[in-house]
Amino acid sequence: MTPKSIAGDTSHRRLCPYTRRLLRYAVVSRLLVLTLIFIWRSFLIPYDTSASINPPCLSAANSSTSPPPVILPRVGSAIESSIVWDGVYFIRIAECGYEYEQTYAFLPLLPLCVSLLSKTVFAPLVHVIGYRAVLALSGYVLNNIVFIIASLYLYWISVIVLKDKEVALRASTLFCLNPASIFYSSIYSESLYAVLSFGGLYHYLKGTYNYATLWFALSGCARSNGVLNAGYICFRVMQQVNAAFSSRNHSYLLTMKILLAGALRSLCIFAPFISFQAYGYINICMGRPLAEMRPWCKARLPLLYNYIQSHYWGVGFLRYFQVKQLPNFLLASPILSLALCSIVYCVKLWPEVFLTLGLRASSEEKELVSSPLTMGSEGQTTSTTEPSEYDASSILQDDITLRQRRRAIQREHLVIEPSKSKASASLRCDPVVILPFALHLSFMVATAFFVMHVQVSTRFLSASPLVYWFASHTMGFPGIGKRLGCFIWAYCAAYIFLGSLLFSNFYPFT
Repeated sequence: MTPKSIAGDTSHRRLCPYTRRLLRYAVVSRLLVLTLIFIWRSFLIPYDTSASINPPCLSAANSSTSPPPVILPRVGSAIESSIVWDGVYFIRIAECGYEYEQTYAFLPLLPLCVSLLSKTVFAPLVHVIGYRAVLALSGYVLNNIVFIIASLYLYWISVIVLKDKEVALRASTLFCLNPASIFYSSIYSESLYAVLSFGGLYHYLKGTYNYATLWFALSGCARSNGVLNAGYICFRVMQQVNAAFSSRNHSYLLTMKILLAGALRSLCIFAPFISFQAYGYINICMGRPLAEMRPWCKARLPLLYNYIQSHYWGVGFLRYFQVKQLPNFLLASPILSLALCSIVYCVKLWPEVFLTLGLRASSEEKELVSSPLTMGSEGQTTSTTEPSEYDASSILQDDITLRQRRRAIQREHLVIEPSKSKASASLRCDPVVILPFALHLSFMVATAFFVMHVQVSTRFLSASPLVYWFASHTMGFPGIGKRLGCFIWAYCAAYIFLGSLLFSNFYPFT
């Protein structure tokens, strides 16, 4: 299949009725959340009103010039007062840069984008509502637009993995109304991280690993857990090395090329986060006497991010296991339970694949994974991935005979169109494709439960596709699926309602 035909398929998918429906759902969901924020801000007094206090930047502290008068000061004040919680840090960084040690806990991509928009697209509004209000407006517009794009990417990768547009649409709709929705419409980095992670996964599943690496690296500029996306690249390298050694004409030189390419891509994903830590070390530690250095500057491995999380926010292994934190564990229990259920379900469904990391699957599964062919929506034979220099399918191309290809095509029919007796009992997807998503989610769940502030789990796990795939899949079950579906929708609605009420008025919420 040529790149041109692949582009044609993509454009066709983007114009399909499912995509248009999802686009409407995404837009309506953002309008709903923003409307709820406006209503609660209008009728309730915020718990903490200090967010509107904005002292001059340290770099301009000695300046005697006062900010110019604005045309609509009340509108500007209303927008500024909506900056709450971490949004205060992001806007301050966008306005003044990294002034204090604790601000380095917030990675630079969102502040950079907000600053760029405020100085270009929204620059004419500075004299109307004020510069800080323009920064906040830029953040709101950016995150809500990016969220809509993220929902489309989630749908596209769901179609690739699940091979069922109805289930994919339902999963993407769940994302549009996920319980952490308030953060995706506020000045937080969740929307940027989601679109970059989903975009990277889309290119990863299409086989364009260089593009996937770029998207994953940018996700590491938005949130620190973006570096975990390197795990997908490592998993693919492991598959390719295994396929190379399993072939009759395996080449050690080719294996070294695969390993080198994987190492370079992984390094590129880690590079933005490492560079930011180096930037913090240069600003805070360099040029100071040893006695005046911060404790983390003297460490053998000076990691600013870990020190800030531990020193300022009390993050650490089992440090949150306190009786007084039981309400927060209850607040996080729904998303943790849903994530655990999705992992356990996949493990029980494909135990051999998980025990062997997909490297010693059955002979039928091996042929299915190694085959470069799959069935398109019209039942025609198409390529699942774009050509890749070190793709495992190209390594095994000489070993796959015409008869093996035909058998692989027949097994694809069983994956895409399973028998009715098994349709509701198992996912219609390749377990080896699901495996890295399950491993990634498992690490995230363990980190959220044992290390982080557990209530953050609601938004920390909200960008994991497997959670939505499992929920969407189980909703299709008769009987228990409907009851579970009602529970999930009620859970999402309750957290959207509570989140917009509490979070927007500076009350604690996840």
